[in-house]
Amino acid sequence: MFTSVDDVTARLAETGYLASPAVATTVFLADRLGKPLLVEGPAGVGKTELAKAVAAIGSARLIRLQCYEGVDESRALYEWNHAKQLLRITAGRDETWDQTRTDIFSEEFLLARPLLAAIRGDDAKVLLIDEMDKADVEVEGLLLEVLSDFQVSVPELGTVTATRRPFTVLTSNASRELSEALRRRCLFLHIGFPEEELERRIVALKVPELDAVLADSLVRVVGALRAMDLRKVPSVAETVDWARTLLALGADRLDEHVVRQSLGVVLKHQEDVERAAAKLDLDAV
Repeated sequence: MFTSVDDVTARLAETGYLASPAVATTVFLADRLGKPLLVEGPAGVGKTELAKAVAAIGSARLIRLQCYEGVDESRALYEWNHAKQLLRITAGRDETWDQTRTDIFSEEFLLARPLLAAIRGDDAKVLLIDEMDKADVEVEGLLLEVLSDFQVSVPELGTVTATRRPFTVLTSNASRELSEALRRRCLFLHIGFPEEELERRIVALKVPELDAVLADSLVRVVGALRAMDLRKVPSVAETVDWARTLLALGADRLDEHVVRQSLGVVLKHQEDVERAAAKLDLDAV
């Protein structure tokens, strides 16, 4: 998909994703080596958006498995269409069980979930396994075969092997430790909060109408908020939301009144809002 690290940087930028050298290098290696990419970092720093940007670059179909507590094999791999199977059995009452069984356990009755759908077919695909750390530990076992050989075993049909491997991205907010077996199968990338210069460029790209001086002040204030002991520090996505908020309010400077009026855009807990309002010194930033 990519010819060089610089090619990754340029093509991601065309989709609106500004990548650091570390991000661009790891994406290039994941593509060149054909290995899954495990991306860790706090919420809102662009982990999921990276997978979407890669899909846009390659005009690939994005297949997303959203992880949560309780997700299981039937949600991740496949399940059988039991209602349709029952109708088929009812319609073939005069058939032997062997005849019926051969029919109902066929492709026509198989419901492919994200992992199976990602390895079937010859079209370009990006498989996004989002928030892996929210899934139960048992789900990681389901992924090992997929991530090692890009194949899935369906007992009734045999082994389905990918003819064209999807570009695979796993994301994690590190709310729990992922297994070493899973990590060994992936390239690792940590995306943290960007440097001020990169964040200014992101704001300028996403909210070009915002005055450059105001954008600079905004980024410095967000940096000061991140340095505080908050329950949830502002993410890059919230920085962009705050920039859009200032534009909507018609603000021409980031003074105490504007900050207090709009802190709820970037801080999501009342104790954080109160702490920031008490400790934030705009003159110092």
